[in-house]
Amino acid sequence: MNQEHVEELLRFLRFPSISTDPEHKSDVAACAGWLQQKLTQIGLEAELHPTAGHPIVVARNVHREDRRTVLIYGHYDVQPVDPVALWTTPPFEPRIENGIIYARGSTDNKGQILAHVLGVGETLKEHGDLPVNLIFLIEGEEEVGSKHLEDFLILHRDELKCDVIAVSDTGMVAPGVPTLTYGLRGIAALELKVTGPDTDLHSGIFGGAVANPITILARLIALLHDHEERVAVPGFYDGVIPLEPWERRSWEKLPIGDAEIRQLTGVPALAGELGFSSLERIWARPTAEVNGIGGGFQGEGTKTVIAKEAFAKLTFRLVPGQDPETVMKAVRAYLLAQCPASVHLELKGGHAGEPYHTNPNSADGTAAQRALTQTFGKEVALIREGGSIPIVNTFRRVLEVETLLLGLALPDCRAHAPNENFPLENFFAGIRLNRLLLEELAR
Repeated sequence: MNQEHVEELLRFLRFPSISTDPEHKSDVAACAGWLQQKLTQIGLEAELHPTAGHPIVVARNVHREDRRTVLIYGHYDVQPVDPVALWTTPPFEPRIENGIIYARGSTDNKGQILAHVLGVGETLKEHGDLPVNLIFLIEGEEEVGSKHLEDFLILHRDELKCDVIAVSDTGMVAPGVPTLTYGLRGIAALELKVTGPDTDLHSGIFGGAVANPITILARLIALLHDHEERVAVPGFYDGVIPLEPWERRSWEKLPIGDAEIRQLTGVPALAGELGFSSLERIWARPTAEVNGIGGGFQGEGTKTVIAKEAFAKLTFRLVPGQDPETVMKAVRAYLLAQCPASVHLELKGGHAGEPYHTNPNSADGTAAQRALTQTFGKEVALIREGGSIPIVNTFRRVLEVETLLLGLALPDCRAHAPNENFPLENFFAGIRLNRLLLEELAR
């Protein structure tokens, strides 16, 4: 184990680079500055590019016309740490226990992107050059929707022209199992607000004559699914591309299934759309989820009121063949049609991103599989993932290239949660993977 590499990761993790919190703006900037210095130190030309938000770090080697160009994307910003009380140790004071490093950002995405940086550094130190023209693009706003990245890509399109993009910001199906992700679900967010009376009312005086916004909201949410756990919105599944037979066969062989998912989540039993396995539901079927709900009295004891209003926050995970705008139009029409005239329903759209799907057996996909096999010594698991990385569609649209998703995160990494963690074994595997990947993509 290279202790110097571990120390570099610890330094990187100590920056509280929480992009969504204005109080940490200087910490985010300091983290970007450290990253620029690190990229310069390993032998690249690195620049900080200011945006209206947080800076973007771009680094490159000397480019030659006779080589392919590979862009490696990552992010140095992290999620907030709440609830802090559930962390075993402070989130920005990384600790190592049994070969696992615990800290905010350890998996998402500092550990993964730094592995690529250090892999490039090792190759440059050993050979003085790389087998490809390389571009690092590392942003500070991924956790807030990459607000300014698309404009940056458009502005610098010529400078960022490349043959393929590599990203390590996804997961492995199990420890030691190399994983190439070739599909991601899209997303569309919606907020509901149901308003009734002008103010909270006494439930004894007015109960039975005035509609209760919380009750109406609960009914609307319940109407999102039918008895088979399918989304009940008319037209919701229009255009959904069915799974290929080879995908179902391949996923059945993976070392993760209902038992592992139940253990990971701690639920008494799994649930979901009938006719599909749990992995198929997560990776290849669209969903409607309630992410938050509120209204009325929340304190201790009883307060007999009919609340003035109630709210809920929804997200819809989408799959290839679905368009976020089209889906949201159908959802809005459905909810408005189901809402009684006794209340007002306000619908507010949120962020959205298209689903992503690429061919895992393309020339570059096959090269990535060879690098993964050499790194881990096992057959590669080809999977889709249930989460969303909207930027990969932006890369496709603006730079007109495909993205290879080579994840190093484990299912129990607790990204976005207290006690986020990353095995040092995976960190060093990522360094080896980078070196092998660039060799394979060069061919």
